[in-house]
Amino acid sequence: MKLKATLRLENGLEFQGYSFGCDEPVSGEVVFNTSMVGYPEQLTDATYSGQILCLTYPLTGNYGVPSEILTSDGISRNFESEKIHPKGLIVFDVCKDYSNWEAEKSLEQWMKEQKLTGICGIDTRELTKVLRENGSMMGYITPEGKAQVAAPEEKATPADVCCKEVITYKARPAQTPENPNGSKAATTEGKKIVLVDCGVKHSILRNLIARGAEVIRVPYDYDFTGLEYDGVYVSSGPGCPCVCPQTVEILKKVLAGNKPVFGIGLGYHLIAKAAGFEMQKLQRPHRGANQPVRKEGSNRTYITAQNVCRTVKADSVPAGWEVFFTNLNDGTVDGIRHNSKPFTATQFDPQVCVGLTENITPIDEFISKL
Repeated sequence: MKLKATLRLENGLEFQGYSFGCDEPVSGEVVFNTSMVGYPEQLTDATYSGQILCLTYPLTGNYGVPSEILTSDGISRNFESEKIHPKGLIVFDVCKDYSNWEAEKSLEQWMKEQKLTGICGIDTRELTKVLRENGSMMGYITPEGKAQVAAPEEKATPADVCCKEVITYKARPAQTPENPNGSKAATTEGKKIVLVDCGVKHSILRNLIARGAEVIRVPYDYDFTGLEYDGVYVSSGPGCPCVCPQTVEILKKVLAGNKPVFGIGLGYHLIAKAAGFEMQKLQRPHRGANQPVRKEGSNRTYITAQNVCRTVKADSVPAGWEVFFTNLNDGTVDGIRHNSKPFTATQFDPQVCVGLTENITPIDEFISKL
């Protein structure tokens, strides 16, 4: 018999459902993702660290979970990190009978192993409408017979998920990965890229290594400016720029030079803050895989995946900088770039957005300038 469970939001609204995975009560910021597929990648994405993730697509778990195998470099072949990061998972229907040639276990089995609490039978689309109108809220998943736990005192930060020491991934022959339109991506054999780890997704590591670069992965607050490198990539991660003052100061020194810099998610916010932009909270956070953005100066629109609750103020663009991408839902700034130096940053990961039919994506542009 299924164990009943309750999802309670901080505004008092309650949803009744059933517990699956781990049966321990949890609390955290409730956010949503609108993707139809990708739950293994979403659950291992460090940007969701400490949050309770709601998946709007009604069926979850039908293709199981692939192998957790790591490469010789310690990089996950199939996931975005070595472990699950959210504290809870909310779905409408969880599929126990999975089918996929890569699957090694069910979603629920994986959740039990990783101690992830889940609740199913929830009207996830109604919940998402509430979150869209009210913004992210604290939530509590409480299985029947258990006591509700207190809200966490602090939200997750890059310090909770980044590497703890410098890790170097030696250069390999470029594999010339393809762009979504079938064209060959830019490669950079013989170049060194510093990757500032704020909670980096392993797909980014795999992508950069495949392009032939030597990647030097450093903790988010590590002063790498004394190292030898050709470009800087600032990763996404949990938290806001206000908890990373050391990183902002380091990036200010980098932006005083001319070496290519690129950032996504939190990396975008850190670069913007270092450049002198002012930040603002989004009235409706950008969650999920259906955020439309338009490249400035063109009619080109991309559908992007995002998980952010803040951006830069459009009226705070400092001298030498310009808006690169604009969100078509709310008109906010989703990307910035420098007018003359090779500095670019976006709210989204250019490697996983739909509709990239140009030969040069933002990350290719960064690679090509190394």
